Amino acid sequence: MEIFLIRVLQFILAISLLVLLHEGGHFFFAKLFGVRVEKFYIFFDWKFSLFKFKPKNSDTEYGIGWLPLGGYCKISGMIDESFDTEQMKQPVQQYEFRAKPAWQRLLIMIGGVLVNFLLALFIYGQILFWWGDTYVPVKDMTLGMKFNEEAKSYGFRDGDILIGTEKHAFKDFSADLYRDISEAHRVDIVRDSKPMSITLPGELNLLGMLKADPSFVRPLLPAEVDSILPGTPAAKIGMKKGDHILALNGKPVDSYNEFISLLGVQQDLLATAKTPADSLKARTVTLVFGNSEQADTVTTQLTRDLKLGFVVKSITGLYQPVTIEYGFFESIPAGIKYGWHVLASYVDDMKYVFSADGAKSLGGFGAIGSLFPPTWDWYMFWKMTAFLSIILAFMNILPIPALDGGHVLFLLYEMVTRRKPSEQFMIRAEYVGFGILILLMVVANLNDILRWLGYL
Repeated sequence: MEIFLIRVLQFILAISLLVLLHEGGHFFFAKLFGVRVEKFYIFFDWKFSLFKFKPKNSDTEYGIGWLPLGGYCKISGMIDESFDTEQMKQPVQQYEFRAKPAWQRLLIMIGGVLVNFLLALFIYGQILFWWGDTYVPVKDMTLGMKFNEEAKSYGFRDGDILIGTEKHAFKDFSADLYRDISEAHRVDIVRDSKPMSITLPGELNLLGMLKADPSFVRPLLPAEVDSILPGTPAAKIGMKKGDHILALNGKPVDSYNEFISLLGVQQDLLATAKTPADSLKARTVTLVFGNSEQADTVTTQLTRDLKLGFVVKSITGLYQPVTIEYGFFESIPAGIKYGWHVLASYVDDMKYVFSADGAKSLGGFGAIGSLFPPTWDWYMFWKMTAFLSIILAFMNILPIPALDGGHVLFLLYEMVTRRKPSEQFMIRAEYVGFGILILLMVVANLNDILRWLGYL
């Protein structure tokens, strides 16, 4: 419960900040051009609000809604999600959005996206300034990688040390490494201390590589016990630091990666269990563990979530990380470069959304919230906030009615043709766009529920 609350608090804080600044971007340009803003809300206030106030001599009501699906800035004389069609029937007033020239309306509409994008670049720059860039170079992972069967079909072998592609060297183990491999025609490796290359088609399915179980490639972790959690099956059977897992249910274990894969078999058995006896059978395993002098064979029961209760060394425990530090002025262009790379990668990955697997990968509030760390970590909080800011900027600029990008599309049409789309058309487009957004939100959050139930 504590982990859940910490993630919820981080998610609410990040979303509140991003919505506040996004709507603030619209608000700033509206006020700059003398357009009246009737309401400025974080979250939606359908039927009622948690808090609201209207300063004396102000045209704007400020508040916090109860429905955490975003926020809005209600601008006079504009067809938006409020669907205030009665206002549009009245004579045009000078302070209304529709009374302003197209270029001013365009800036008002892109204000939110602009602020979100600039915010992400600023946060990335500050992250580099305060924390630097710490990572373990892939070439320094001297134990090499563990590959799945698809990767091995292209010529990779367990223990290969990845160096780079024909384009550039690998930096760290991240989604970028998968992306580079998926697009590569040649991957340079070191095998048994000898440099060599693997030829690839240059068009591997990135989403498939990431979703595969086991995944296409992951760092090889020794099956060596680093610590034991008290009261767990590992502690009860006498396992101690330095022991190696040698076999599970009669199958040899050459790495921690292999151990986790074999536990997946037990997970499948547990998922199909129909009786308590079936569950107990799925949780019962025969384990061989020990060191170079002695090996023990025991039969034990795993916990209900199929844990044995030991911990191995992490990547940063096995290898020495490097840190690149940035001065304040150095962090600005570095943050811009990093943010632009994140945006370009996200846009490039959008093509997978239109596939069957991509649609299943859509996530709602649960998926987004789970991206935050289980403990309060300001570094990860700000990194996730910057990433969400880029996503919010990109999604809002899509040319879908009801989003900022839909309004921008119609404004560009007006600027090119010198003709405004009719108000009736705009109202209908807003309804269509709003319906599309609701549908996407339902699908994304339904996916979260299905994942939680184990169907995805």
